[in-house]
Amino acid sequence: MLLFLKKVHRIWYLLCVLFFFILLFPLLYVLTRRPDKHYSSIAYMRRIISVLGTTFSGIFFKIEYESSIDWSKPYVICPNHTSILDITAITFMCPQPFSFMGKVELLRNPVTRIFFKSIDIVVDRKSKISAFKAFKKADNLVKAGRSIVIFPEGKIDDEYPPRLHEFKSGSFKLAVDNQIQILPVVIQDAWQTLWDSGDKFGSKPGIIHIQVLAPIDTKDMTSTQADEIQSLVYDKMSTHWDKSNSLRNVKKTPTNKII
Repeated sequence: MLLFLKKVHRIWYLLCVLFFFILLFPLLYVLTRRPDKHYSSIAYMRRIISVLGTTFSGIFFKIEYESSIDWSKPYVICPNHTSILDITAITFMCPQPFSFMGKVELLRNPVTRIFFKSIDIVVDRKSKISAFKAFKKADNLVKAGRSIVIFPEGKIDDEYPPRLHEFKSGSFKLAVDNQIQILPVVIQDAWQTLWDSGDKFGSKPGIIHIQVLAPIDTKDMTSTQADEIQSLVYDKMSTHWDKSNSLRNVKKTPTNKII
């Protein structure tokens, strides 16, 4: 019965997002005809749709800051990734307009497609050419003063309960090459609210905690030091993840999987 209710809640959540997307689609369509001119407005529309969708399905967000953040500056934002709710968590957290870098499959989703065809960056990780073009676009956006969100794990892993997996190097090289700060973000509880896409275990109302860690400076660093930054960010995020999650005490049983 509990699993059934969680499946129903997931459908309700998706319907809420779809409702607000359809409601605002005419204006969004007009704005995306000129994405360069209306970049900030498109990003703001995405925030409205995603946050209203979660709010009306009983999912809320709480932000904790390790230090003050100067949102007038661009960042390479590096969050962990366990849920499709991570996208909303970042749009809720970040007051400045920004671009996501995401997998090519997001072009198949009617809601995310319009954003990835306008202000976001799509990448096919199986193609070196696609990856090169994606990071070239990200580099241009950073140089134009935009922040970029890259999930350094690269994907939501199949392992449940989730853990912080090995990072890919692209986001750290991008930050070092442009001498801008990396903003590590640890999203807690999202996997317990809606793991992955929710297909398997559904979703439920709840509060998702977002830990915004202190920015890490890359000034005066060279590309050869990108690996050092990568390890530093991973260790810092892993410490916060482990501290807030009692994953070691969660047994991988069917009962735990649907809680």
